[in-house]
Amino acid sequence: MKTRNTPTTMASVLAVLGEPVRLRLLRLVEAQELAVGELARVLQMPQSTVSRHLKVLAEAGLVGRRSEGPASYFRLVPDELTPAVRSVWAAVRDQAAGERELAEDRERLAAVVAERRLDSREYFGRLGAEWTEVRRQLFGTDFTAPALLSMLPAGMRIADLGCGTGEVGEALAPVAAELVMVDQSDAMLDAARERLAGVADACPVRFIRSELESLPIEPESLDAAVLSLALHHVEDIGAAIGAAARCLREGGVLLVIDMVAHDRDEYRRLMGHKHLGFSPETITSELSRAGLSPAYRELPRRTDAKGPGLFVASGRKDRPTGSGMNQVRSVSKGV
Repeated sequence: MKTRNTPTTMASVLAVLGEPVRLRLLRLVEAQELAVGELARVLQMPQSTVSRHLKVLAEAGLVGRRSEGPASYFRLVPDELTPAVRSVWAAVRDQAAGERELAEDRERLAAVVAERRLDSREYFGRLGAEWTEVRRQLFGTDFTAPALLSMLPAGMRIADLGCGTGEVGEALAPVAAELVMVDQSDAMLDAARERLAGVADACPVRFIRSELESLPIEPESLDAAVLSLALHHVEDIGAAIGAAARCLREGGVLLVIDMVAHDRDEYRRLMGHKHLGFSPETITSELSRAGLSPAYRELPRRTDAKGPGLFVASGRKDRPTGSGMNQVRSVSKGV
């Protein structure tokens, strides 16, 4: 590490640490040596902003810098700080940010570090190779979903519940014998009709305006149903899940994709959310109450996502087998 320039007074150190973003930066580089681009992704800030704060921290003797080719890496090693600076950092480090902000920083940091492991030389994650863009240029942007969906049995009757503009239905169309698109908004259904106009010949599409708590779909007529980022808009989630379960055939599956429990109360006002995400216990309990065998898994957090984390839960309508029907298989992220 390069030699640090220690400020002449403790007041200078405290002034540097008075900016919350710098405290977040220090918590990150204390945990892991990171490049500027990596820090920008974790903090979701422009690289120029991150570089400016790092320069201040380096001049204050709070971080060390190491160069590797065109990249620079930063690290805070408490034992390398002067005793006075170390004592100040120890006193203020736990005031770095709110618990939610720190938790999200840790999740994005874990994602950045995980991406490094894609290559033993850390080329993709650390030196900023645009592998994703290269892959898109070579293979296009829409090959992944069709490839994965091809593993599903063809000829399924699938409902997209709370379909919005039809993005999920469009992805499911290649493997569906029929799509049932349901939403309470005429405007959303109109947008979904426009999006799915090109698939009508290969896959019949039925559009229904309805609340999710009381679906006008024939009982036991669906092979699968999807609630993708729709359940948090529903007041009575038990009624919505129960209504979907009644429409499933034996062996049918309900898939729920939504936000993990969070505390962003402004979502109620800004976007009309009825619920601030859901805990694993809430979702698996409601799936079980509807007679479905539940499974739950949190999805890896994307470094470019500013919203709460997401989960995917599924409920299968199996033949009753006593208590085994209500067993929960839960897989959560180890972050």
